[in-house]
Amino acid sequence: MRYEPLTAAHISGLQRLWNTEWGHSFPMRERLLVQNVLEDRNVVGAGTRVAIDEATGELAGYVVAKRWQDSIGGLDYGSELGWIHALLVAPAYRGQGIGSKLLSDAESVLRDRGVKQIQIGSDFHMRVFPGVPMPCDDVSAWLEKRGYVNQRLVFDLYREYEDADAEPLPERESVLFRPLKADEADSFNAFMRRCFPGWVYQTLHYWQRGGDGREFVVCEKDGEIIGFCRINDSHSPILAQNIYWSPLFEQELGGIGPLGIDERYRGHGYGLDIVKAGVHHLHRRGIRNIVIDMTPFVDFYGKLGFQTWRSYVSFRKRFAEAD
Repeated sequence: MRYEPLTAAHISGLQRLWNTEWGHSFPMRERLLVQNVLEDRNVVGAGTRVAIDEATGELAGYVVAKRWQDSIGGLDYGSELGWIHALLVAPAYRGQGIGSKLLSDAESVLRDRGVKQIQIGSDFHMRVFPGVPMPCDDVSAWLEKRGYVNQRLVFDLYREYEDADAEPLPERESVLFRPLKADEADSFNAFMRRCFPGWVYQTLHYWQRGGDGREFVVCEKDGEIIGFCRINDSHSPILAQNIYWSPLFEQELGGIGPLGIDERYRGHGYGLDIVKAGVHHLHRRGIRNIVIDMTPFVDFYGKLGFQTWRSYVSFRKRFAEAD
């Protein structure tokens, strides 16, 4: 078995490998692999490798490792947390230690770069999964043997709307729910830095990739932005997590999230209203299938008829302190 750095030349092989294993539930597109693996500046090249069968030239497995490395907007989210974005071995090659070596090598590279904790999936940005898709008891047991601990359960939610189910735009006194405008980038970025610093990076990356504001609905009170909801579709400049699996649907899939309300204005129902506003604007685009990804808040979104579609368990491993 030969191990070598993952490059653009391997993308078609990765796509075939993935779809052989996961294509029926999570159909992989070349665009998604290129975006999440080749274009993500947080990928750690030395820890991102493929295993090649030297006898046949067949791609037997691969791993993608990430840690915070980008410097966009002067941001610094630290280097102590790393991610295994993806780890997959072809069924015919399992039981030979290939997965263990790919994982161990990626862990070593991340640790050498100052990482103290590693998450399986749930990448800071451009994740493929928010954890291990359930049910996958064999994968969970395999990770636990290698020091990973079960952290939490999160869900993807789904609702199909009929034409008659159009969600009206919420109406509140002195509060407006509207699409963000392209010329509001600076003020919106300032709002995100103040209220949701953990999502600033994704927002700056959105503008950098050519976003013009159509992917955001904002909640405005007395002329001030106090909340937001991200909405995604096939025309979005970034293929977002909640529309990854669009090929499963005959009609277009829309996505909602992330979203949030300035903590000064919470407790007034604006959170549910901003979701309704997001659904309203997706519906106006002709979208009837909507996914909300990676959330533990099943009951909250259940108020709008969303139901559990997929579930994932996140795993984390903490390195012991050096002696």
